Amino acid sequence: MPNKNEAPFFSWPWQNLHSYKYLVYGPLVGKVVYSIHKGEIKNDSWFFLHILILFALRALIHQLFSTYSSLLFLNRARKINENGVEFDQIDAEWHWDNFLILQAAVASLLYMSFPSLNNFPKWDKNGIFICIVLHIGISEPLYYWIHRLLHSPSLFHKYHYLHHTSKVLHPFTAEYATFLEHILLCLVVGIPIVGSALIGYGSMSMVYSYLLVFDFLQCLGHCNIEVFPFRLFDAFPLLKYLIRTPTYHSLHHTNMGTNFCLFMPFYDHLWKTTNTNSWDLQREISSRKHSRAPDFVFLAHVVDVMSAMHAPYVFRSFSSMPFSIKAFLFPMWPFTYLVMLVMWAKSKTFLFSSYNLRGRLHHTWIVPRFGFQYFLPFAKKGINKQIEDAILKADKLGVKVISLAALNKNEGLNGGGTLFTNKHPNLKVRVVHGNTLTAAVILHEIPQNVDEVFLTGATSKLGRAIALYLARRNVKVLMLTLSTERFTKIQKEAPIECQKYLVQVTKYQAAQHCKNWIIGKWTTPREQYWAPKGTHFHQFVVPPIIPFRRDCTYGKLAAMKLPNDIQGLGSCEYTMERGVVHACHAGGVIHFLEGWKHNEVGAINVDQIDVVWKAALKHGLKPI
Repeated sequence: MPNKNEAPFFSWPWQNLHSYKYLVYGPLVGKVVYSIHKGEIKNDSWFFLHILILFALRALIHQLFSTYSSLLFLNRARKINENGVEFDQIDAEWHWDNFLILQAAVASLLYMSFPSLNNFPKWDKNGIFICIVLHIGISEPLYYWIHRLLHSPSLFHKYHYLHHTSKVLHPFTAEYATFLEHILLCLVVGIPIVGSALIGYGSMSMVYSYLLVFDFLQCLGHCNIEVFPFRLFDAFPLLKYLIRTPTYHSLHHTNMGTNFCLFMPFYDHLWKTTNTNSWDLQREISSRKHSRAPDFVFLAHVVDVMSAMHAPYVFRSFSSMPFSIKAFLFPMWPFTYLVMLVMWAKSKTFLFSSYNLRGRLHHTWIVPRFGFQYFLPFAKKGINKQIEDAILKADKLGVKVISLAALNKNEGLNGGGTLFTNKHPNLKVRVVHGNTLTAAVILHEIPQNVDEVFLTGATSKLGRAIALYLARRNVKVLMLTLSTERFTKIQKEAPIECQKYLVQVTKYQAAQHCKNWIIGKWTTPREQYWAPKGTHFHQFVVPPIIPFRRDCTYGKLAAMKLPNDIQGLGSCEYTMERGVVHACHAGGVIHFLEGWKHNEVGAINVDQIDVVWKAALKHGLKPI
């Protein structure tokens, strides 16, 4: 129910329906489908079909602009506001498309009142001209004065403040407003269309053109990327009065007493409300060649085609939630696969997302390789070349720390990063695999009173460190490995009095009485079967094992929640919750915040596990 303290017409009538609001289109869809099925599409069915087509096209324009504004690897240098869109803003703007439902309802009411509207010809050049004249002569000044009125103290604090709560402009921000404001916008949008029709020059091409261009310009003004080169306005000064640039509109959100126009700055100039910094700032932003270099980089990789669609530049709302496979992803699979092949062919990393932590810029770069490719012998050289190029690029940019995600530091691929530090001993950027903190997270999940654990992947970097650490705590570790040589080598690393706690086992049956399993290697349902009832599966295997046992519990991959003072984060890292990152990512962050000068590559220093854990807690990272 609407808040009693809200002003009239603040909330949308279907606000409580949430995603079920699209059922409002049910009668229109039903009528069109029924008419098509009967093979006799009548006038009203044609009209409703046009409403549905326009809904799809207008939504597509907003989505395409959303994608464009999120392509950081293409346009970061021309970002107006350096910050990213945060989760709070994404949630607030979740139902940005409410205006489409409203305008569809208004159009339906107009049709029922004036059925002749459906008799529009397909094309009328005079209608296009009249529509433009009505927009410039009536809609533009009308919007200007409505907008200024909404900025009066009483109306601003009742209605218009909502639009200005969005910290970073985004195409969806363009439509984030109250019900009353969109009723007024319907008037602004409707005058040129209805006016042209009443004069007798209406046409379907005019309706489509006007609405789609209107939405295009709305998104353009809110996309947070400056798209116009300053030389264009130097060559054609008159354009400064005819087109609202993204920079021009952004100044309205920083100095709300200026730049009120809809699309034409001429009216701000006419009524003396132009921000004097408008064109100097536009020149500065549009002339940038390079963006600010990050201080920290997390070098991630693609898991599979489905996870590739979790990128912020696909669906902002979807990427702001932990990844899970959804039905709407399947039709997009072929196209996404082709895009990934193109990115792969480019043989370079791509900027995926960014955030600010204590004034320092953190990037996530993506190596465009699928998870399965890391296990193909012939792909090893190419993958290492891409990782090496990313490290050298980070070094050139002045990045302080680059942290490698799970498969990018695979032991069989590059020795946990040692390949790169040995090949380039003079690197200024610190290369970090982050496994020390990963080990610490897993170890702190194990109850203090545990006296026995079962460990798979026991001779891996993480398995070795976990086994040695637990042996020091006098915990018996059943290490699953067929290699006696590798087991013996690890056992000899433990203090003599602790070596007896490391026990080699070669079959899962050996752990049928142990209720704490630490999984570092893929485990099948048959192998999980040997765990006793009530077992908890800790895991550091990528991808995580499938939870088949209903009588057991399964931990997630090692992760930590980033500090509360993080800014600009609006996407989830794979299946992690909001604000949570994999422990290897967090390990790189800690390495950077502590200012450590060593590379963290190769074998894990067991003595550093507690040091890194305490540093993480000191800097505000929290265990999950």
